[in-house]
Amino acid sequence: MSDDAPQRRLAGLEAVFRRIATTRMRGVPVLNPALSVQAVGFGPDPLRTAPGAAPTMLGVLVTPWFMNLLRLPLQPVDGHDATVLQAAGLAPLGHTVVRRYGEHALDFTGAHEAEGLGAWEQASLFSPMFAFADQPAAVATAREVMRLLRQSWSETSTPPSPPRHPREGEDPRTPATAPFVGARLRGHDGVGRHAGAIQQDGVGWHAGLGEPDRERTR
Repeated sequence: MSDDAPQRRLAGLEAVFRRIATTRMRGVPVLNPALSVQAVGFGPDPLRTAPGAAPTMLGVLVTPWFMNLLRLPLQPVDGHDATVLQAAGLAPLGHTVVRRYGEHALDFTGAHEAEGLGAWEQASLFSPMFAFADQPAAVATAREVMRLLRQSWSETSTPPSPPRHPREGEDPRTPATAPFVGARLRGHDGVGRHAGAIQQDGVGWHAGLGEPDRERTR
């Protein structure tokens, strides 16, 4: 793999979501016109979710309608092939699993886009994005999220627990997770929402497309 492969992968990610912003999301009222699409803080993902799985990158994607934490494979993965997804250590499309980074347990949902992007996993951080006055404020929060995650991972000596599907009615997050996305972020920039609990008119918004995700598969 060439040295610039991660940069080209992230450029492709941004290009896909810029197209989504001007097509599927055009005119949707949840768009914050002060924001733009930007990949922030991406680096090697320390989590390995399957033996021999190809490397993934971990980082935050900022858009005018959401901020998500992404686990993005370095090479495109077919999101419609369950066997390929399992080998890559990725959740199936629309399914949610709990991933642990240090003391933080987060809900990651399988997602997929064509146009060469393929499959990835995403954890909702903010949506909609009207709490952010401008792009620097959103990027600063994204960088703080990554700092806290990587700090927690490096300080935690216990190996991460394997992913599991939360049981019906169970909140899989540890008590430390709420401060991570709530109090800690509020202390950073004055805003904060509970990860995985993004609501719009009582309906969770599918972070990738901005469409209502009315039923989360467990």
